[in-house]
Amino acid sequence: MTAAARRPAFACPHCGTPLARTPRRGPGIPRGALQIRCPHCRYRMFDYPRLCVGFTVVRRGHLLMLVRGHEPRRGAIDLPGGFLETGEDPEAAARRELHEETGLRVGPATPLGTWWDTYDLPGFGPFPTFNWYFHAAWRSGTPRAGDDAAEAHWIPFADLGKRLLQRRFAWAHMRAVVRAVHDRAHAGRARRVYAPRS
Repeated sequence: MTAAARRPAFACPHCGTPLARTPRRGPGIPRGALQIRCPHCRYRMFDYPRLCVGFTVVRRGHLLMLVRGHEPRRGAIDLPGGFLETGEDPEAAARRELHEETGLRVGPATPLGTWWDTYDLPGFGPFPTFNWYFHAAWRSGTPRAGDDAAEAHWIPFADLGKRLLQRRFAWAHMRAVVRAVHDRAHAGRARRVYAPRS
């Protein structure tokens, strides 16, 4: 991380000195943990991760993916999702984001998994995110891009492993998410094909 990326573009609320991110050190503190500390008066804020939620929606061997319409990473390929609002249930928040960005609603969902990443906020720099995804099968409707999304597309599983596509992913953790969706889809297919007869 560069010095510029470590420096938030705001002043200490206590003394007015420009703030800087510094590594947190101590027993049990994970590597890479940061704090925002004033170099003058030592006032500090912990750089806590923000919780993000999202949906993976599958339709006949295709995964619903979006093209980001806004910064950061405008034009990159993304999944439906966003930040959890205060007091919101995580699955309800993921459904809200899915509807805002695609117009779709889905039926029963299951947790897919959680992944760490960072989000680059202009003027503030990168901060850690904890990304929680839910998984559902498409039921009906045509996705229509809205809110943060500029485009919505059904991408065949066969294309998801291509490097050219993966280079356009908005966030580093998306490769692992796509792999988890692919593995789940193939495991489900294997159960259907090889299920013993009763």
